[in-house]
Amino acid sequence: MRAHLGDQLVIEGPATGAPRRDGEIVRLHHEDGTPPYDVRWSDTQAVTLVFPGPDAHIKHLGHQPETETETGAGAGAGAPPPAGAPDPGDLGRRVATERTRRGLSREETARRARMAPDYLAYLEEHPADPSPATLLRLAAALGTSVQALRGSGVDLPPGRGTALLHPELRDLAPQECRALLSTHGVGRIAVTTPEGPAVVPVNYEVLDDTIAFRTAPDSVPAAAVGSEIAFEVDHVDDAMSRGWSVLAVGPARVVTEPDQGRRLTERAHTAPWAGDGREMWVSIRPTRLTGRRITPAEQ
Repeated sequence: MRAHLGDQLVIEGPATGAPRRDGEIVRLHHEDGTPPYDVRWSDTQAVTLVFPGPDAHIKHLGHQPETETETGAGAGAGAPPPAGAPDPGDLGRRVATERTRRGLSREETARRARMAPDYLAYLEEHPADPSPATLLRLAAALGTSVQALRGSGVDLPPGRGTALLHPELRDLAPQECRALLSTHGVGRIAVTTPEGPAVVPVNYEVLDDTIAFRTAPDSVPAAAVGSEIAFEVDHVDDAMSRGWSVLAVGPARVVTEPDQGRRLTERAHTAPWAGDGREMWVSIRPTRLTGRRITPAEQ
């Protein structure tokens, strides 16, 4: 018998053959995946050390189920996945991204979620389907929701949560606005085109006091060059019905200085999500920087 982190240990009922108990394997004691295992039982959420008996089998989540020959020897069952770069699923990417955004280490996140750090590493680096209880603890540790980790609202507009009973809308100081802009992200630019006004999302970078994004010369964002435009970035916390927005207004121009263009390219955190062929840097030096935040009013 061999297992991976995140697999399910199932104990069969000796009389009926129906599953009597199951749980997630949250820790391996041997690198080759052989018993014993630390198992978090789905009925009690307690973690115990288990030496599986003849009535137990492994359900490999994300792998082929384990099968055994008539002699009881595994026919390659439960072998470790091929070596190579991690291949996280969507859940793992969201967990890792949220953890990094909040500045948490794996060890601290695992401690908050009451799980082994190597199990959290497995969740982040491999396709997995943890139990609802595990997802609840992980979401609480990251200050988010299970739905957000599963990406169930990815195609829904933000702001669908219930309005606060006593909201407070306050203006942000320029230094707060700069801090919220951070070093990079996704924002929106408002431009005027021959077909009328348009608002377009762009991947942006912040270098010194300049906001910059890459685009193609014949794209809609390129129409911003040579005019004063508005750039907006925001964040909405649906679960808590709060959020903030920052608005920068200033002239847009093409970056023509080789040194500045090289610095922007070298320091870019990501390529444009819209794809290749967007090598023209456009910069915005804000002449006006304002922002607002919605929070519960102090009682």
